[in-house]
Amino acid sequence: MPSRKPRKSTNRRQQPSARNNKRPNDKRSDGAMQLEITGMANGGYGLAHHHKRTILLPYVIPGEIVQAQLTHSEKNVDFASGTQLVEASGDREYPRCPHFGPNRCWGCQWQHISYDAQLLLKQDVIADQLQRAGKFDDRTLENAMRPVLPAPKQWQYNHQITYTRLKDGRFGLPQMDSRQYEAIDVCHVLHPDLQDLYESLDVDFPQMKTLTLILGSDGQPMLILGMSEETAPELETGFPASVNIVLPDNEPMNLIGDSYVRYQVKNHWLRATAGVAFRANVEQVPLLVDAVLAQLNLKPEDTLLDLYAGVGLFVTFAAPLMEWVTVVESYPPAATDADENLADVENVDIIEGGVEAVLQAMNEDEAHYSAAIVDPPPFGLSKDATAELLKMGPERIVYVSSNPATLGRDGLKLTKAGYRLEQVQPIDFAPQTYYMDMVALFVKG
Repeated sequence: MPSRKPRKSTNRRQQPSARNNKRPNDKRSDGAMQLEITGMANGGYGLAHHHKRTILLPYVIPGEIVQAQLTHSEKNVDFASGTQLVEASGDREYPRCPHFGPNRCWGCQWQHISYDAQLLLKQDVIADQLQRAGKFDDRTLENAMRPVLPAPKQWQYNHQITYTRLKDGRFGLPQMDSRQYEAIDVCHVLHPDLQDLYESLDVDFPQMKTLTLILGSDGQPMLILGMSEETAPELETGFPASVNIVLPDNEPMNLIGDSYVRYQVKNHWLRATAGVAFRANVEQVPLLVDAVLAQLNLKPEDTLLDLYAGVGLFVTFAAPLMEWVTVVESYPPAATDADENLADVENVDIIEGGVEAVLQAMNEDEAHYSAAIVDPPPFGLSKDATAELLKMGPERIVYVSSNPATLGRDGLKLTKAGYRLEQVQPIDFAPQTYYMDMVALFVKG
């Protein structure tokens, strides 16, 4: 697909000219070079080229020219860091977070980009990854791609955050290399109630590896302590939030208050036990549900298979529209939540188990479903899960993804098996970051 052209530069500090005979990609022997940023790569880095080598560097915007220093190389890709902004994009903004920048927190990598430009760049990255990994041609993508649905809040939208406990007892978020951490005082994408809670906390246990803060739609906060040992810390009963721990085997244990958080999605309340995944930008979840239902286009005679179903989010809204639905979830607490959330739904069967094993058993019984939802982890569908799903052969597959590369990879397998890509609806759950969610429809035949 054709990429969006960058806005004209508004901050020109140095213009390459014929007098100094310098090209944007000239490189000195010490690894310094001048680069023109030509696009955005998956992972939040800007993209440039030098002597047929791909160069990735952070904190830049397509259309900019920067002085850069080579940092390291990996196979056919070089990594660099900017040392001077020569020509700035008109989409550049001043970051508001004190933790933003080189060798700092990598949580909100795109704070320097205007929000409208972020949406367009995400659209470009999705199309690029589907073309590279999925081998989809321009015509298919032009017909399938929809504009990114924006988030109503660009700041203070997250109802959940996980910090890592540092050696000095403070809490931090990962830096760019994911091995170092930045001690965090304030997070501008965190819901203000959680920021206030974080600032008031005084918890420090040597056995604690992570600290997760969660806020329900009812305003009730929860703390989850990720433990390195099977020991429970002692806490005072007057704690300002529910407290749960997650043991090394991923088993949750309740200490104070409730063992679950309650989220409101449209007119339904859903519970999620400590340790169970639920999208942090809760206000965007209704858009996700609407996109999934629109692509499913369910009829009363349809039967639906919901894989990696979590707490039963999609089935809550899909079940009244159809004949029968089967939910498959491998994490026991999530399956228990789904059972509770769907207690009043009569046309649903909840199966606790791994997707691969459950699908294999279903295929042995010659089960058939007219439609399927898959909402896998970021690494996508496993080889066995893909094989069993294709063996079952539902007419429509709605693939919910948070990784355009694995969506492209799995989409290629689906198209080789006779499916065609009909629609891709991106939804922005994470402003100020490169992260993106997509709902893709594949139709058989």
